[in-house]
Amino acid sequence: MLVESHILPPSSDYPLFIAAKRYWLPGFAENKTNPLVQTLVVLHSTSFHKETWEPALEDLFKQVTQPGSTVAIREAWSIDCPNHGESGHLNRRALKEPGFTNFSCEKYAQAVHRFLSAGPTLAARVDFTQRNLIGIGHSLGANAMLLMHHMEPIFKFSTLVIIEPLVSSLGSQHLAPLAQKLVNRALRRRERWGSLEEIRKAFLVEGSSAAEWDSRVLDSFVRHALYWNHYDNYFHLCCSTAQEIGMYLDEPGGVAPIIDLDRICHSIPVHIIMGKISDFIPAYLHSALLDPNSGRRFASVVTMEKVGHLVRLSWPFVTAYVFITSAQIPQKAPTRLASHIFNALSSPLPSRM
Repeated sequence: MLVESHILPPSSDYPLFIAAKRYWLPGFAENKTNPLVQTLVVLHSTSFHKETWEPALEDLFKQVTQPGSTVAIREAWSIDCPNHGESGHLNRRALKEPGFTNFSCEKYAQAVHRFLSAGPTLAARVDFTQRNLIGIGHSLGANAMLLMHHMEPIFKFSTLVIIEPLVSSLGSQHLAPLAQKLVNRALRRRERWGSLEEIRKAFLVEGSSAAEWDSRVLDSFVRHALYWNHYDNYFHLCCSTAQEIGMYLDEPGGVAPIIDLDRICHSIPVHIIMGKISDFIPAYLHSALLDPNSGRRFASVVTMEKVGHLVRLSWPFVTAYVFITSAQIPQKAPTRLASHIFNALSSPLPSRM
């Protein structure tokens, strides 16, 4: 898989860097003349970074290049939330200024919209308005992907894949206990480490959620979620504890995306993926989101067995199969879990009346 880094610099009206990466295979060049060729835009969850998507993209690219595949991908773009990953490191001083100490889902959506709007002369040097866009987001990234749909100019995505959105259709108060749990966890986490090996061991301790991650995700976290501070000679998280907590306390970010979802689910296919284990979002909120009486309509709904909120980190290859089957590629999945997802996503689309 080929990788290319792009950074949109600050401007007089937006003081933050926005870092992104483009992913593709050499063979994708053959797809450029296909009017249906897809450009993926993928967004990450809180406390992670754009490179977290690399394992799933690697698996996806392998599958779509198999004989018989009918899906044409041009490239994928993964974009940092400006207070996370490489962007967070570049913006570490600006993020201390008023207006950025309380970052939010809305501000992530604004950053992604700004990057996509830069046009063919800046950053990516791509006119995204002329692309067949597929939006994919997990947790915070799912919320931001939905929120972007009310920002002008409107980018017309042909399909959305929304993974474990951190939303409540019943009001923000229902997410308050989870927010406090996540805040407490962030406060307990160490903020600096003496070596990369020390970081790896700390995250692999028995009982840690990171122990369930795909090994490639942990490798990516160690490489991209931290930076070396020359003042104290320690590795620090690119997304500081204060910034992470600010994201968890973003009450509007958990309810505002529902407004956009209620509207767009009737005009474009929206695929929803949930984890069966309710380790973050209460099961009743999942039920309320998916309630047919709500008026919301989804192209497909998959509940993945034996995984929770961090489905993309634990099972990136399975997430890749979800993308494939959402695109209707006839591919037999090699495991029971992937087969379950394949069957669910290959079912006929619901009526959009």
